[in-house]
Amino acid sequence: MQLPDPMRLFQEWFAEACDREKSDATAMALATADSSGRPSVRMVLLKQADARGFVFYTNLASPKAEDLRANPRAELCLQWPALERQVRIAGPVENVRAEEADAYFATRPRLSQIGAWASHQSQPMNGRSALEQAVAIAAIRFGVKTVPRPLFWSGFRVVPQQIEFWHQQPFRHHDRQRFTRSGTAWRHEWLFP
Repeated sequence: MQLPDPMRLFQEWFAEACDREKSDATAMALATADSSGRPSVRMVLLKQADARGFVFYTNLASPKAEDLRANPRAELCLQWPALERQVRIAGPVENVRAEEADAYFATRPRLSQIGAWASHQSQPMNGRSALEQAVAIAAIRFGVKTVPRPLFWSGFRVVPQQIEFWHQQPFRHHDRQRFTRSGTAWRHEWLFP
């Protein structure tokens, strides 16, 4: 019997979630740990998923980027309540290539591009007007010109070493499948719920 392909299964579940979820199906929890092992979790958006891994973007001076430089491993969790499913992904993290980040940045709405320049992500500010002022300054700076990707903004790819699929079933008899990468092959096992 041929083992299921975890990336194909993810793509099938993700496509269904994009069609049926009321909230953003790309929202995922990102768990990191700093150099001392202190964990941190926050929501980010999945921007690409393929055989190479799962990509999200951020300000490179953000706490999540600092964690990933100190400890380049992460875990992701996507939950789709309408489908009663979740997927957990764990593995090492690598930077996306500059060309990939440039290509993605070019697809963002202009105001999101300007926001990337204006935000000093996670740094204290003196009220909302500080952000509005920074956005106005960035908008004036670029005028009608193309907004380039800031060098301090890029993406990370979680390279999956483990992917777990959970599907809710009646009476807590849930389906759980775990795939663990060994070289280029995947090992598959069912887990008790």
